[in-house]
Amino acid sequence: MKLSIIGTGYVGLTTGTCFAEVGHEVTCVDNNEEKVRTLLDGKIPIYEPGLAELVKKNVAAGRLKFTTSTPEGVQDGEVIFIAVPTPPQPDGSVDLSYIEKVAREIAEALTPDLGYRVIVDKSTVPVKTGHKVAETVRRYAEPGVDFGVVSNPEFLREGCAVQDLLEPDRIVFGANDERAVTLMNRIYEPFVAPVLVTDMESAELIKHAANSFLALKISYINAVARICEQSGADIEKVAEGIGMDHRIGRSFLNAGLGYGGSCFPKDIKAFIAISESLGYPFELLKQVEEVNETQRELFLGKIRDKLWVLQDKKIALWGLTFKQNTDDVRESVAMKLAGQMLEEGAEVVAWDPQGIGTARKFGNLSGKITYADDMYSCLDGAEALVIGTEWPEFANADLAEVAKRLRTPLVFDGRNLLDPHTASAKGLEYYSVGRPAVGVTDSAAAAV
Repeated sequence: MKLSIIGTGYVGLTTGTCFAEVGHEVTCVDNNEEKVRTLLDGKIPIYEPGLAELVKKNVAAGRLKFTTSTPEGVQDGEVIFIAVPTPPQPDGSVDLSYIEKVAREIAEALTPDLGYRVIVDKSTVPVKTGHKVAETVRRYAEPGVDFGVVSNPEFLREGCAVQDLLEPDRIVFGANDERAVTLMNRIYEPFVAPVLVTDMESAELIKHAANSFLALKISYINAVARICEQSGADIEKVAEGIGMDHRIGRSFLNAGLGYGGSCFPKDIKAFIAISESLGYPFELLKQVEEVNETQRELFLGKIRDKLWVLQDKKIALWGLTFKQNTDDVRESVAMKLAGQMLEEGAEVVAWDPQGIGTARKFGNLSGKITYADDMYSCLDGAEALVIGTEWPEFANADLAEVAKRLRTPLVFDGRNLLDPHTASAKGLEYYSVGRPAVGVTDSAAAAV
């Protein structure tokens, strides 16, 4: 089929490329001329494992092209996907101005002679957005245009997005138009996965509800971790025992610094705002947010308790991105933690396998953080090592080298990557989340 994607951000570029990979002809549209030139040159503006190779392959095969022209995208695509940003507003509600703008541009490019077109909301949007898109198209399009509107939420995990698209665990789309359902089924026919077809409103709610539930699991296990720290229990063992119950499962039961990134924080805020607009104050989700926000402060308290004063102390930070296998630093807990340490006068020297360039370009701490050349030189002369992101490189670090390079052998592991007893055996004083401290030399510190 011939498809168009309006917006070549993370979701749009990955979706369009994977659609091309299974044989569709895809036109990707973006109003950023520099980004389009970069893509036409065979480069991609984000780091996502496997994506660059697929872009190059499908451009060469003629199944994937890029343009700045929305009318060209409307002309080319039987089905037109909207994949533009939906950022949060100050009150937590969703800014739909990009969606409205693109819907209007699509409407103005539609003509009756093009035949039936399907317009798909791929962006994460509040319930009832599809109806607003349909109203906008009817308002600005020529009389006689024939179209349908579909909600098709994405369930991509940064760092695993190519796999999530090519091997999805489910495909969801909502439509009130049987012709649209038929075309959507044709698009997804090459993907072997369960397909759930719903009304538009249910499809729109599914993404916000799913992300909110995953965030709830993270905040729940972090709340339990606080009880573990007070009782001397080990959160890793507790989480293992909980996760063995097939009704619960082990995924997203990893205690640490809390969730971050471009999706969870804004989606939870959006779902709270959506619920309140519909007359239901979602107090449970407010508690999820509260636990997540205080988790970082509790962890910083451990660092303060041990170092006493952060002023003029060098602290090594491993990790800048909000999670592993991405270069995305948006809403990164590691970056927020760095910001707090800098505010208290610490010298933060950081290293990340992929996030340094992004942090320099987009982070709000540019010029304040010092960036190391590698993960071990980052440690030289530091009073402590703080682990902020769960990169595999950190989990497999040479701990003897870590102990050798640090000025004082203190490690604060915000992602529970290291084995406490191995760390202690290598001469490190080790603090994590929800587990007893090890290698502690005085009883007061052991109680932290």
